[in-house]
Amino acid sequence: MLITSAFSLNINTLPLKLSSFQQRLSCISRLIRKRFVFKISPVVASSSSTSRRQSQAIPFLKAPPSLDGTMVGDVGFDPLGFSTIIDLRYLRESELKHCRIAMLAVVGFIVQEFIHLPGDLFSNPHPMQAIGQVPISGWIQIFLLVAILEMIDIAAIKETLQGNREPGYFGFDPLGLAKDKQAHDRYLLSELKNGRLAMIASIAFMIQSSLSSEGIIAQLTHLKLPF
Repeated sequence: MLITSAFSLNINTLPLKLSSFQQRLSCISRLIRKRFVFKISPVVASSSSTSRRQSQAIPFLKAPPSLDGTMVGDVGFDPLGFSTIIDLRYLRESELKHCRIAMLAVVGFIVQEFIHLPGDLFSNPHPMQAIGQVPISGWIQIFLLVAILEMIDIAAIKETLQGNREPGYFGFDPLGLAKDKQAHDRYLLSELKNGRLAMIASIAFMIQSSLSSEGIIAQLTHLKLPF
């Protein structure tokens, strides 16, 4: 009824006598198409004509416009579209941070089974159970250390967003491996690939350890394949 009343003036002025309700609705649809569809169609056409590369990570999807392949490790993976609303340099900084933490976590999960600090408090070889044995004083030290590192990182991110610093760069290259741009990009890609794998592995380690009373390596020693 709202649509009918909104367009009743235009319909009544048509040089046409509407004999049925069906004809009246048909006329309303023609008016809507004439007023709105043709105004929107040039915008749709211009957006569809914009070239966007196919995502390498998800071949059946288009990569977001900001992921144009110029950044090292860019495979067009952004199914939720974060790169369209957040600065890509900030996202790369966050990705590298999580990659590095995950790689340390994977090593920690394995080392925990064999190497411990002295004392019964640190003797549990199970990584997830060992977390529950950390006293409150230990958690305070951990949170203070993380807070200090985050404050340092805030200043670094500010420089990155101003264009004065490459995302994730802290000048740490004691062996001088990345002396030129080509070597730097190659090692950065290796870090990204290993870090992304480590993020998946660390989540898998946490789930597997939570479901078992044994550590990761201990479970591998009696692993039985179903074939």
